[in-house]
Amino acid sequence: MAKSNPSKSAKKPDMPSINIGIPESQRAAIAQGLSRLLAETYTLYLTTHNFHWNVTGPMFNTLHTMFMGQYTEMWNAVDPIAERIRALGFHAPGSYAEFSKLSTLADAPANPPKALAMVELLAKGHEAIARTAREVFDVVDSANDQPSADILTQRMDIHEKTAWMLRALLED
Repeated sequence: MAKSNPSKSAKKPDMPSINIGIPESQRAAIAQGLSRLLAETYTLYLTTHNFHWNVTGPMFNTLHTMFMGQYTEMWNAVDPIAERIRALGFHAPGSYAEFSKLSTLADAPANPPKALAMVELLAKGHEAIARTAREVFDVVDSANDQPSADILTQRMDIHEKTAWMLRALLED
C-alpha cells in the first residue's frame, strides 16, 4: 500500500485512519470537488439573500418571495455537503476567504442591480453550480461513491430547475 502525500491532503494528521472502501486519493479529490460545490452554494446563497433584501420594483413581492425560497433551499443544502466532506475525512471550508478562493462565482454586487438583472445573475449562478456538480460527478462516479453521487444528483436537479424558472422570467 502506497503512503499518502501529506502535502496534498487536507486531512488532519491526528485523524484515525478511514476505510470506507474509497482510497484516500479518491476521497481527497471528491472532498476537493465538494468543497468547490459548498463554496459556490454558499456564495450564491449569500447573493440570493442580498437580493431578497434589496429587490425593488413592480415584481417586488414575487421576487422577494421567490428569492426567500431559493436562499432557504441553499441554506439547507450547505450542511449535507459539508458533512459529506467530513465523512470523507477532510475539513470542510467555512470562511469567506476560503469560499472566495474556491468559488467561480463573483460576490454580490456592492450596489444591488435592478430586479431583472438580479434574476439574470442568479440564473447564471445556478447554471454555474450545476456545471460544478456535473464536473465533480465524474470523480465521484469513478470512486463508486453513492452518497456523494446522491448529493450531486440532487444539487444538479435543483439548480437546473431553478435556473430554468429564473430564465423564464427574462422571456418576453
